Amino acid sequence: MDEHHFLRELIEQYGYYALFVGTFAEGETILVLAGMAARAQHLALPWVMVLAFCGSLLGDQTVFFIGRHWGNAFLAKRPRLKPRIDKIHRMMERHQTWLILGFRFLYGLRNIIPVVIATSPIRFSRFLVLNIIGAALWAVTVSLLGYFLGAAVEAVLGRMRIIALIAVAVIAALIWVGRHLYLRHKAKKASSDGPEAP
Repeated sequence: MDEHHFLRELIEQYGYYALFVGTFAEGETILVLAGMAARAQHLALPWVMVLAFCGSLLGDQTVFFIGRHWGNAFLAKRPRLKPRIDKIHRMMERHQTWLILGFRFLYGLRNIIPVVIATSPIRFSRFLVLNIIGAALWAVTVSLLGYFLGAAVEAVLGRMRIIALIAVAVIAALIWVGRHLYLRHKAKKASSDGPEAP
């Protein structure tokens, strides 16, 4: 079995699973890669969109549920997040609907926004409806971004597009893991140092 055939089978066999888990946890990078894989005809674009929608919606509804029950305690233990939290509250006051529809596109705030929203008086049903619309818009937009990016890669690299796809995936995974390890180390160091002196 040659290398191209092995990589193609790997993507076709596990790509949808990886996409669902990735969009449940975070999303952007894995969805762009899935869109590129759809362009290379290793995944089906409609299924990429459907699974991205489901993963993202379930992930953020889970975060909202957790935030509604334990969000205030979680945020209170993280005073360093206060500037971001205050910014999100200001956005909620002015543009609540647009914030819920578009928070997936706000890098750096995307993961904490559902927690902060959950601590507000917003009704669960309102958040659910807007979150469904937002998840659909995000899934279609980012999938198509990856698809057309894949077309550009294909035009430049031809048959090497699958190697490029895997290379981008590996690099993105390393960046993602490195970022989370750094943030975890930073959080542990902050907690071990204790509160700053006035």
